[in-house]
Amino acid sequence: MKKLRLFTILALALGLSATMNAQEFSGMDSSPMDAAAYPSSYRVSDKAIRITYSRPQLKGRSLADLAPAGKVWRTGANEAPEITFYKDVNFGGQAIPAGTYSLFTQPGDKEWTVILNKNLNQWGAYSYDQGADVARVSVPASMAGEPLEAFSIAFKEVEDGVHMVMGWDSLRVAVPITM
Repeated sequence: MKKLRLFTILALALGLSATMNAQEFSGMDSSPMDAAAYPSSYRVSDKAIRITYSRPQLKGRSLADLAPAGKVWRTGANEAPEITFYKDVNFGGQAIPAGTYSLFTQPGDKEWTVILNKNLNQWGAYSYDQGADVARVSVPASMAGEPLEAFSIAFKEVEDGVHMVMGWDSLRVAVPITM
């Protein structure tokens, strides 16, 4: 009886392990998800800001085709980025309460409009609703020396706060944030 019980347990364990090994995982996303935070040091657990976004790549395409001027863009690829402010902030001159928001942009030739929207879990900008905007901030667009193949977001400390810097190709857009 003990041998039969042991055999049954062993057969069950082998069957489960074969099922687990048969699990298929998808390959790498062509626009992988990334995150940026402020403060950026991994040693600081008390973050003030965190953004999760996907990083499309140019792959020989033009920035103007991927993020057309005058149209609301999801600010990356796949899902609209979500930015969390763990404290109340001043975002480009507008008071924003702590919370999580979707991030959209409207590219322009000389300036970009950066948009915080209260609707979360949005795929692209297909269901973007301007009525759910919490803030719309216009910031200058500038050209940098070194082009970036992949869309990137980083936080840069400045004298009176931090700038959320978005870059792709040679374009740079910085939104001032104070806490």
